[in-house]
Order: sequence, then structure tokens, then C-alpha cells
Amino acid sequence: MTLADLPDAELVRRMRNGDEAAWAAFVERYSRYVYAIAIRAYRLREHDAEDVFQEVFARAYSHLGSLRNDDGVRPWIGQLTRHLCVDRLRSSGREELAANIEVAAEETIERIEEACVVQEALGTLSLDCREVVDRFFCRDESYRQIGDALGIPSGTIASRISRCLARLREHMEAR
Repeated sequence: MTLADLPDAELVRRMRNGDEAAWAAFVERYSRYVYAIAIRAYRLREHDAEDVFQEVFARAYSHLGSLRNDDGVRPWIGQLTRHLCVDRLRSSGREELAANIEVAAEETIERIEEACVVQEALGTLSLDCREVVDRFFCRDESYRQIGDALGIPSGTIASRISRCLARLREHMEAR
């Protein structure tokens, strides 16, 4: 099992013990999440989003000891990011925007959270399943294109997608 596969609580435990590789895996795991909140939910300018990104991980590093529940690291990071985004909007003179964006941001953050859950679930699938699902749903490839690329008869693609989605559904329902 690689660090990227570890549950949050184990990753946090290792970070508390000074494991630099665990810290790198943590940043990798949550970087897109933090950046998506800053850019998509709070609509920060790119340089402001980068500043928030840096501040989130600097504070996470220095305040890791204040985390009460190691399994609750995602909500903790999300809340920290939201607070820093609002602070950034206020400090840039966009006070009115900061007040109005909270409601709209919550809806976007919910979609980001859902996307993270799906991404994690996809990570539990076999490489073959991930490839077929990615090609069909993300790259919008036809059965023929997928079959040609993977050397599988195109008639087999539909049943493979169905099996992979069933596995994905099982994993998500187990959560």
C-alpha cells in the first residue's frame, strides 16, 4: 500500500510523526480540492487563489495538532480554505462580494465534495475499469474508439462499463 492509498487518519498520524513523504502525499491529495474551492466556489483571482493555497497548507502544517478527529481532515481543510478565501476577498476590498458569495459558494463546494468522493471511489477500481470509465465518461469516446485503443471488441465495452459502474456503486454505497 502506498501513502496515496492510506486512509486520512493514518496519513495524519504519519504526518504528526514527522513523515515528510506523508506530508507530500497529503498536499497531493488535497491540493486540487483547496484550489477548486478558491477558484470555483469563491472565484478568487489566480494569484489570490495561489496565496490562499499556500496559506491553507502552511496553517494545516502548523495546526495539525489541533485537529480533534484525524478522520475529519477533509472538512477541516475545507473550512480552513473557506475562511481564508473570505478573508482574502475582504482584504482585497471586495467586502460586498465576500458577504454575497457564501451562499453560492456552498452549492459549488457541495459539488466539489461529490467530485472528490467519486474520484476516491474511482481510485478503488482496477486499472482496467478506471481506463474504460475514464474513456467513456470523461473523454466521451465511443465503444469503438475504446475498443480500438484497448484492443477489446467494441461489443464488450458496454458490459465492462456496466460491471465497473456496479463496483463503483458498491464502493460509494459502502461509504
